[in-house]
Order: sequence, then C-alpha cells, then structure tokens
Amino acid sequence: MDPTRPALADPRKLHAAIARFGADQLFGSPALMRVLAEHGQPLPTLKRVTSAGAPVPPEVVEKMLALLPPDARFWTPYGATECLPVAVIEGRELLTLRARTETGAGTCVGRPVAGNAVRIIRIDDGVIPEWHDGLQVAPGQVGEITVAGPSATDAYFNRDAQTALAKLREALPGGGARIVHRMGDLGYFDGEGRLWFCGRKSQRVVVDAHTTLCTEQVEPVFNVHPQVRRCALVGVGPKGAQVPVLCVELKAGTDRRDWPQIAEALRHRADGFVHTARIAHFLHYPKPFPVDIRHNAKIGREALAAWAARQLRKEAA
Repeated sequence: MDPTRPALADPRKLHAAIARFGADQLFGSPALMRVLAEHGQPLPTLKRVTSAGAPVPPEVVEKMLALLPPDARFWTPYGATECLPVAVIEGRELLTLRARTETGAGTCVGRPVAGNAVRIIRIDDGVIPEWHDGLQVAPGQVGEITVAGPSATDAYFNRDAQTALAKLREALPGGGARIVHRMGDLGYFDGEGRLWFCGRKSQRVVVDAHTTLCTEQVEPVFNVHPQVRRCALVGVGPKGAQVPVLCVELKAGTDRRDWPQIAEALRHRADGFVHTARIAHFLHYPKPFPVDIRHNAKIGREALAAWAARQLRKEAA
C-alpha cells in the first residue's frame, strides 16, 4: 500500500499479508480501518487492533468488531506526537456511548493511562507560562486538555514560539518542576472519569460571547444521515462573530439531485439540539474532503472554511 494514502489501500492485499505472516496485531488509521470494515472479510488471526490519528467512526468500530474473533480487542488510544498515549478505550465500551456521541456529547477517548496527569483548563489562545490551579475549569465543562506525564515532551526543537504556546511549567510541592503539555484539543471529563474529545481548539467556531461550537460535538449529529459520508463544521468570518457552516460530503453513488432533500433533513435535525440550532448554512462539497497525508482521516477544515466563505459570497451576490 502507499503509506501516504491508506484510504486507497487494496483490502485484498492487506488480507493476503495478514494471512501470509499470521499477523495477530494490527495498527492503522481510521481510514485504513474503514477500508477493511467495508470490505467485510473476517480477520480470524487478529487478537488486538489499534486505530489512532483521528476519531474512529462508530459504524467502523461496529463493523470491525464483527469481523474479529470474539476474544479480540479493538483499541482507540488518544494522544499526539508530543504525548502518547494519553487515554484509551476499547471498542465495545465505545459503542455503548454511541448514542451520546450522535447527540452531541463528543467522542469518548477513555480513561487516562496510568502515570498521566490529565487536566482541563480554560480555553486560551495565548501563552500561559506557569501552571496554577485557577486555570482548571469545573467538572463537565469543555476546556483545553493538558497532560503531564512520562511521555510528554518538554519542548519543540528550535521552535521557541511554538514551545511557549504549548508548554507550561508547573512547580511541584517537593521543590522540583515538570512540564505540562497543552494538547490543543478541547474536551471534558464525565462523571465516571472518562475523557471526551470535542475537537481541535483552533477549529472551534466562536459565534458570539455565549456560543462556541466544537467540531466533534456537531459533526456526528449529522453523520447519522444514511446518505452522508461525513460532515465538517467550519466558521466563516472573524472569531467572536463567525457564521457556522456545515460542509457535507455525500456517500458514493448518491444522486446530487437529492441534495435539497438531504439538506432539509439536516436542517430539521439541527433544530432538534440546542448546540446545533445556530447552524443555518448547509453546503454540499462536490468531491472528497481534503485530509491529512499521513492518516487520511484528519479533515482539512481550514481549506473547507475558505471554500465555504467563497460559496456564501456567491450566494449573497
């Protein structure tokens, strides 16, 4: 397979390699998991499957579990290059929370891995040089996820400005200090100690002083439509006065003439939830979403936001 295009991998070749070597463990991005899930051929030798790089859609988790032996495990760890792993959840528990994800709770990424101190701080786009407990938000409130632990890096090589934005120094009671890494992700803890991912801080849509929309609390609400492959929430305009827009990629084979009915159904669903009722613009993106080259799973929302802005200008002309 071409490692820069896992979404285009040939599932027959993957199965041939797994069978040839008797592989019992598999790691791959959500895009690669979708290839295997949609191919639908059982994977009887696998004992552990791990997928990371972006949230794994619930339908992919469900299909993969059905293809694995009963005692196999499907893990979706959460982390980043600068700190991995942070938290982990097994697919069966994830599926018990599917309804919450599809009604706007975000994506559960599990409980913190032992050794990690995972805390949620207020959302701030600026530098925070020193840790203090007043940074933390109330339980259940969405904020930025931070991690201190043995796998968290201390700095970026020769990138002082980025280090200042992502790292805090925390003084410890014994007189020492440690580095706290700001993940750049938004999330919260539920009442059972599980961490929920709500999206990238840089991709949040700030409508006004009282309304901030997070991608992972919005997009799964609309991804349940049978003709929708995936959605992307973007903001048009300056932060603090952004217009929320939902870009929609339809499933292969969907007749484009069905778009008006699909859009109407999405608008009706938006009205059913407080946090999505502010979305007034639904745009059909006519080709596959732009995605990252490594995982083929992280949506290029910045590029989609620029496209959406052009579309709104055309509509207003």
